[in-house]
Amino acid sequence: MNQEIKKIINELREFRNDRGWEKYHTLIGLSRALGIEASEVEKVFLWKNKDSDLDVSDIDDLKMEIADVLIYAFYMCDQLKVDPLEIIQKKIEKNRSRHWKFDQDK
Repeated sequence: MNQEIKKIINELREFRNDRGWEKYHTLIGLSRALGIEASEVEKVFLWKNKDSDLDVSDIDDLKMEIADVLIYAFYMCDQLKVDPLEIIQKKIEKNRSRHWKFDQDK
């Protein structure tokens, strides 16, 4: 596992353990938290029609919500004892063999 990823996961564990949250960090609990945080990403775009409608504050909020999603995903990887970069690479390789069709004119 990449040393930077290990460092981040260790920091996340320490943060969690210092607060006694280990009992809440089951896969199902983390999955629910990740889903809630993903909806917070969507909330940034509420009432906006295009990316250019985002102001500086919206972009800062978006960055923090993406960070929350990544944090919960990293906690899940830690629980599963998998390297996040490795599973992303596997997914990229899998997607290379897929072919999606969509109407680009719409």
